[in-house]
Amino acid sequence: MNIGRLLRIYNVLKAKALYGTRLKHLGKGVTIHSPLRIHKKENITIGDYSMIGYKAWLGVTPSTGHTDCELVIGSRCAIGNFNHIYATHKVIIGDSVLTADKVYISDNVHGYEDITRPIIEQKIVQKKPVTIGEGSWIGENVCIIGASIGKHCVIGANSVITHDIPDCSIAVGSPAKVIKQYNSDTNKWEII
Repeated sequence: MNIGRLLRIYNVLKAKALYGTRLKHLGKGVTIHSPLRIHKKENITIGDYSMIGYKAWLGVTPSTGHTDCELVIGSRCAIGNFNHIYATHKVIIGDSVLTADKVYISDNVHGYEDITRPIIEQKIVQKKPVTIGEGSWIGENVCIIGASIGKHCVIGANSVITHDIPDCSIAVGSPAKVIKQYNSDTNKWEII
Protein backbone atom coordinates (compact mmCIF):
# COMPACT_ATOMS: atom_id res chain seq x y z
CA MET A 1 0.00 0.00 0.00
CA ASN A 2 1.46 3.39 -0.96
CA ILE A 3 1.88 6.40 1.36
CA GLY A 4 -0.83 8.45 -0.41
CA ARG A 5 -3.45 5.76 0.14
CA LEU A 6 -2.45 5.34 3.80
CA LEU A 7 -2.68 9.10 4.33
CA ARG A 8 -6.16 9.19 2.75
CA ILE A 9 -7.36 6.34 4.99
CA TYR A 10 -5.93 8.16 8.02
CA ASN A 11 -7.70 11.43 7.07
CA VAL A 12 -11.03 9.64 6.52
CA LEU A 13 -10.78 7.92 9.91
CA LYS A 14 -9.79 11.20 11.58
CA ALA A 15 -12.80 13.04 10.07
CA LYS A 16 -15.14 10.25 11.22
CA ALA A 17 -13.69 10.30 14.75
CA LEU A 18 -13.75 14.10 15.12
CA TYR A 19 -17.00 14.97 13.32
CA GLY A 20 -18.97 11.75 12.69
CA THR A 21 -21.37 12.14 15.59
CA ARG A 22 -21.37 15.94 15.67
CA LEU A 23 -22.44 16.83 12.12
CA LYS A 24 -26.04 16.38 10.98
CA HIS A 25 -24.63 13.89 8.46
CA LEU A 26 -21.10 12.91 7.51
CA GLY A 27 -20.93 10.69 4.46
CA LYS A 28 -18.51 7.85 3.97
CA GLY A 29 -14.98 8.57 2.77
CA VAL A 30 -15.05 12.28 3.75
CA THR A 31 -11.78 14.05 4.54
CA ILE A 32 -11.58 17.31 6.50
CA HIS A 33 -8.08 18.79 6.57
CA SER A 34 -7.35 20.90 9.69
CA PRO A 35 -10.37 23.22 9.55
CA LEU A 36 -10.14 26.76 10.87
CA ARG A 37 -13.63 26.51 12.34
CA ILE A 38 -16.80 24.45 12.03
CA HIS A 39 -19.67 26.28 13.73
CA LYS A 40 -23.06 24.74 14.57
CA LYS A 41 -21.97 21.31 13.37
CA GLU A 42 -25.43 19.84 13.96
CA ASN A 43 -26.75 21.83 10.94
CA ILE A 44 -24.05 20.72 8.49
CA THR A 45 -24.31 17.82 6.03
CA ILE A 46 -21.35 16.56 3.99
CA GLY A 47 -21.95 13.90 1.33
CA ASP A 48 -19.90 10.81 0.49
CA TYR A 49 -16.26 11.13 -0.63
CA SER A 50 -16.12 14.92 -0.32
CA MET A 51 -12.97 16.73 0.78
CA ILE A 52 -12.85 19.91 2.87
CA GLY A 53 -9.57 21.78 2.43
CA TYR A 54 -7.10 23.17 4.93
CA LYS A 55 -8.31 26.00 7.22
CA ALA A 56 -11.83 26.06 5.76
CA TRP A 57 -14.51 27.76 7.86
CA LEU A 58 -17.97 26.18 7.70
CA GLY A 59 -20.77 27.74 9.70
CA VAL A 60 -24.53 27.83 10.17
CA THR A 61 -26.07 30.35 12.56
CA PRO A 62 -29.72 31.44 12.86
CA SER A 63 -28.68 35.11 13.05
CA THR A 64 -31.65 36.25 10.95
CA GLY A 65 -34.38 34.31 12.76
CA HIS A 66 -34.56 31.19 10.57
CA THR A 67 -34.89 28.01 12.61
CA ASP A 68 -34.31 25.68 9.64
CA CYS A 69 -30.71 26.77 8.95
CA GLU A 70 -28.54 24.35 7.01
CA LEU A 71 -25.33 23.97 5.05
CA VAL A 72 -25.29 21.00 2.69
CA ILE A 73 -22.21 19.94 0.74
CA GLY A 74 -22.99 17.19 -1.74
CA SER A 75 -21.07 14.02 -2.57
CA ARG A 76 -17.69 13.99 -4.36
CA CYS A 77 -17.11 17.72 -3.76
CA ALA A 78 -13.68 19.29 -3.33
CA ILE A 79 -13.85 22.40 -1.16
CA GLY A 80 -10.57 24.31 -1.45
CA ASN A 81 -8.21 25.61 1.21
CA PHE A 82 -9.26 28.71 3.18
CA ASN A 83 -12.87 28.57 1.94
CA HIS A 84 -15.40 30.44 4.10
CA ILE A 85 -18.94 29.10 3.74
CA TYR A 86 -21.54 30.57 6.08
CA ALA A 87 -25.32 30.22 6.16
CA THR A 88 -27.90 32.07 8.23
CA HIS A 89 -30.64 30.20 6.34
CA LYS A 90 -29.54 27.87 3.49
CA VAL A 91 -26.45 27.16 1.45
CA ILE A 92 -26.75 24.03 -0.70
CA ILE A 93 -23.79 22.80 -2.76
CA GLY A 94 -24.61 20.06 -5.28
CA ASP A 95 -22.63 16.92 -6.06
CA SER A 96 -19.20 17.04 -7.73
CA VAL A 97 -18.66 20.76 -7.14
CA LEU A 98 -15.06 21.99 -7.13
CA THR A 99 -14.07 25.20 -5.37
CA ALA A 100 -10.58 26.65 -5.61
CA ASP A 101 -8.85 28.28 -2.63
CA LYS A 102 -10.14 31.34 -0.76
CA VAL A 103 -13.77 31.13 -1.92
CA TYR A 104 -16.45 32.95 0.12
CA ILE A 105 -20.06 31.71 0.00
CA SER A 106 -22.83 33.28 2.10
CA ASP A 107 -26.58 33.87 2.11
CA ASN A 108 -26.28 37.05 4.20
CA VAL A 109 -24.46 40.37 4.54
CA HIS A 110 -23.76 42.84 7.31
CA GLY A 111 -26.34 45.62 7.45
CA TYR A 112 -25.39 49.26 7.09
CA GLU A 113 -28.58 51.22 7.67
CA ASP A 114 -27.44 53.45 10.55
CA ILE A 115 -24.31 55.39 9.64
CA THR A 116 -23.85 56.46 13.28
CA ARG A 117 -23.20 52.89 14.43
CA PRO A 118 -20.29 50.61 13.56
CA ILE A 119 -21.22 47.89 11.08
CA ILE A 120 -20.30 45.19 13.60
CA GLU A 121 -23.15 46.42 15.83
CA GLN A 122 -25.78 46.34 13.08
CA LYS A 123 -28.08 43.44 12.26
CA ILE A 124 -27.28 40.72 9.74
CA VAL A 125 -29.34 41.06 6.56
CA GLN A 126 -30.71 37.86 5.05
CA LYS A 127 -30.22 37.44 1.30
CA LYS A 128 -31.62 34.65 -0.89
CA PRO A 129 -30.59 31.03 -0.20
CA VAL A 130 -27.51 29.99 -2.16
CA THR A 131 -27.42 26.89 -4.33
CA ILE A 132 -24.54 25.73 -6.48
CA GLY A 133 -25.52 23.18 -9.09
CA GLU A 134 -23.80 19.85 -9.59
CA GLY A 135 -20.60 19.72 -11.57
CA SER A 136 -19.78 23.42 -11.25
CA TRP A 137 -16.31 24.86 -10.74
CA ILE A 138 -15.78 27.97 -8.63
CA GLY A 139 -12.46 29.76 -9.28
CA GLU A 140 -10.01 31.23 -6.76
CA ASN A 141 -11.09 34.22 -4.63
CA VAL A 142 -14.71 34.08 -5.82
CA CYS A 143 -17.43 35.62 -3.60
CA ILE A 144 -20.98 34.27 -3.86
CA ILE A 145 -23.49 36.31 -1.86
CA GLY A 146 -27.22 35.53 -1.90
CA ALA A 147 -27.25 34.14 -5.43
CA SER A 148 -27.44 30.73 -7.06
CA ILE A 149 -25.27 29.11 -9.69
CA GLY A 150 -26.68 26.54 -12.08
CA LYS A 151 -25.37 23.09 -12.96
CA HIS A 152 -22.10 22.64 -14.86
CA CYS A 153 -21.00 26.28 -14.59
CA VAL A 154 -17.54 27.82 -14.44
CA ILE A 155 -17.06 30.94 -12.34
CA GLY A 156 -13.81 32.75 -13.15
CA ALA A 157 -11.26 33.71 -10.51
CA ASN A 158 -11.92 36.89 -8.49
CA SER A 159 -15.56 37.08 -9.59
CA VAL A 160 -18.35 38.40 -7.35
CA ILE A 161 -21.68 36.63 -7.79
CA THR A 162 -24.68 38.67 -6.59
CA HIS A 163 -27.30 37.48 -9.09
CA ASP A 164 -28.27 34.01 -10.32
CA ILE A 165 -26.18 32.31 -13.03
CA PRO A 166 -28.04 29.87 -15.35
CA ASP A 167 -27.00 26.26 -16.05
CA CYS A 168 -24.04 25.60 -18.34
CA SER A 169 -22.64 29.12 -18.18
CA ILE A 170 -19.23 30.71 -17.82
CA ALA A 171 -19.32 33.90 -15.74
CA VAL A 172 -16.54 36.32 -14.82
CA GLY A 173 -16.08 39.76 -13.30
CA SER A 174 -17.16 41.94 -10.42
CA PRO A 175 -20.10 41.91 -10.57
CA ALA A 176 -20.01 38.70 -12.59
CA LYS A 177 -21.55 38.53 -16.05
CA VAL A 178 -22.21 35.48 -18.19
CA ILE A 179 -19.76 35.54 -21.11
CA LYS A 180 -20.48 32.10 -22.60
CA GLN A 181 -23.37 29.68 -22.44
CA TYR A 182 -23.71 26.17 -23.80
CA ASN A 183 -26.43 25.78 -26.44
CA SER A 184 -27.84 22.26 -26.19
CA ASP A 185 -29.55 22.63 -29.59
CA THR A 186 -26.28 23.21 -31.46
CA ASN A 187 -24.04 21.43 -28.91
CA LYS A 188 -21.71 24.42 -28.92
CA TRP A 189 -20.58 27.16 -26.55
CA GLU A 190 -21.90 30.57 -27.58
CA ILE A 191 -20.42 33.93 -26.63
CA ILE A 192 -22.98 36.14 -24.97
